[in-house]
Amino acid sequence: MKLSIIIPSVNDPYLQSTVDDIRANAKTDPEIIVVFDGVKGKVAGAKAIYISERMGMRNAINVGVANSKSDYIIKTDEHCMFGENFDVKLIRDYSDDHWVMIPRRYKLDVEKWEVINEPPIDYEKLVVRPEKISGVYWSGRREQRKNIMLDETMVFQGSFYLMSRKHWDWLGGLQEEGYGPFAQEAIEIALKTWLGGKGKVITNKNTWYAHRHRDFRRAAKPWGISEGNAYSKDFWMNNRWNNAVHDWDWLMERFGLKS
Repeated sequence: MKLSIIIPSVNDPYLQSTVDDIRANAKTDPEIIVVFDGVKGKVAGAKAIYISERMGMRNAINVGVANSKSDYIIKTDEHCMFGENFDVKLIRDYSDDHWVMIPRRYKLDVEKWEVINEPPIDYEKLVVRPEKISGVYWSGRREQRKNIMLDETMVFQGSFYLMSRKHWDWLGGLQEEGYGPFAQEAIEIALKTWLGGKGKVITNKNTWYAHRHRDFRRAAKPWGISEGNAYSKDFWMNNRWNNAVHDWDWLMERFGLKS
């Protein structure tokens, strides 16, 4: 089995549509694992794992990966649509064991189950706000580098990413201490990948996915976000990661953002 797809879930009404979309568009017959976080949900076409009480998204993803069997791991949200043969195209272009790869991202109208007619999101850059570190759309880089089909991006939205099991093990999974149950998933993965001296975050424009547009409300409300944001900002802005080979300023310079 080459690919495992992990979906943390709290009974989102679009979970089954997401699993069905994976089955319709994946070519490799991936192992799909839905981790129900403190709820007794149901799903067809996937392996279900039940956590007895709500522990949060980070824990659910860690549990899902620990119970998976494949060489490659995708994490995706429970309200996403996927391009045809997305799995084959991603794995075909994945040429370094320490890459984190994302497809280009569109916005999804979940009620109509169709892509919203807006340009794709291929790149995000890091910005520092008073309350947190954020990833924001980087439309300028998209225009400047529109013909580069495999390219570096600073960060990404945590709704979809692919990595090798080797890289997941090197990361040590998602840290729950400090970050709490939900906050800063993609920030942690991207910064450890870039600053650890081994990997890169790569956007792959040869395929795509679409994620629920923010106008459609969440199925369940997260908690601990402000505390996790504060922890992450202090941790990374003050270069507290002991395994770092590079620092924050190095990353800013690499992407031409050093002031």
